[in-house]
Amino acid sequence: MKNTLHSERNHGLDTLRALAIVLVVLHHYVLFVAARDTFGWVGRIGWIGVDLFFALSGYLIGNQIFSALRSSEGLSLRRFYARRFLRTLPNYYVVLALYALWPWFRAGLEMPPLWRFLTFTLNINQEPGTAFSHAWSLCIEEQFYVLLPAVALCIAGLRKSLRWAWAAIGMVVLAGVAVRYQMWTLHVGPDGSDGSDYFRYIYYSTLCRFDELVAGVALALLKNYHAAAWQRLTAMGNLALAAGSALLALTFWLFLDDRTGLLVTLTGFPMLALGFSLLIVAALSEDGWLRRARVPGAASLALWSYAIYLVHKQLCILARAPLRELGYPPESLPAVAAMLALSVFGGWLLYRCVEMPFMALRQRHVPSNLKPA
Repeated sequence: MKNTLHSERNHGLDTLRALAIVLVVLHHYVLFVAARDTFGWVGRIGWIGVDLFFALSGYLIGNQIFSALRSSEGLSLRRFYARRFLRTLPNYYVVLALYALWPWFRAGLEMPPLWRFLTFTLNINQEPGTAFSHAWSLCIEEQFYVLLPAVALCIAGLRKSLRWAWAAIGMVVLAGVAVRYQMWTLHVGPDGSDGSDYFRYIYYSTLCRFDELVAGVALALLKNYHAAAWQRLTAMGNLALAAGSALLALTFWLFLDDRTGLLVTLTGFPMLALGFSLLIVAALSEDGWLRRARVPGAASLALWSYAIYLVHKQLCILARAPLRELGYPPESLPAVAAMLALSVFGGWLLYRCVEMPFMALRQRHVPSNLKPA
């Protein structure tokens, strides 16, 4: 199983996935552990790691669905959902059980109703600062996993042209802008409120945060149904890397300058979607630098990234007090190193004990998304 996993990996995508989890961990450290600007602007903008995860998920899942639809066997919804749930739910349920059944693990944070976690609706009108609050992004991804294959099969079943698929992608992007404008006007306004309404009605909202997922799906659609255009695009991997990096630098500056402002709320997320899409193109380019470069440790971080995401925040919160008692405040280098190492170790442990056995089970019983012969 280990050899199979590593043989299929793309070094460029591994680098992006590792970058995403590093950004998220640093941001959560600043937000929930150190309560100060420990990592400079990188810590402040680190929340965009979630958007990078969204873009990667949109491409990878979209590619699985479209390649199966184009095959002679066709896409099996039953197998697709079985593979997705075996990939995402075991880790999630184990960590959720820790929060729900072990009050010490929550470190005094209020626990939202359990049914909201089980139905993946936590992100709807979510209250910031609650226990396991970072599960909001997992809820959006699970909603996406359920919705996308059904929509794709519906369009394919109606035998509509690809224009319908591209029109659907365009409508979702425009709908996201419109919904963000409406939510900003109703709940945030020019005074910026106290910040909590921005997160509750915009940042955590499914309809407001589909940009990167849809951008990833657009890449997958281009790859599977427009081969010539995809070949031309991926032949410019280094140019895509430069253009994506420049666009993302501008977007970071806009968000750092006024994160809850109307202009950046409307345009910032589509800009992130385009910038990350260009980085994914660079990672998929055969001759691109991003694909050929092997960053030390990136493959391992990418492999454990989902497990690290689930456990890192609470492990750091729990380790903060003991380290402070030993004379190492959260801002000190020893405390930072210890808590980041603990986050990686906790993710590795969850991956080895839970994720790997279920991935092996998936490989044995549901090896593909295709219909049985």
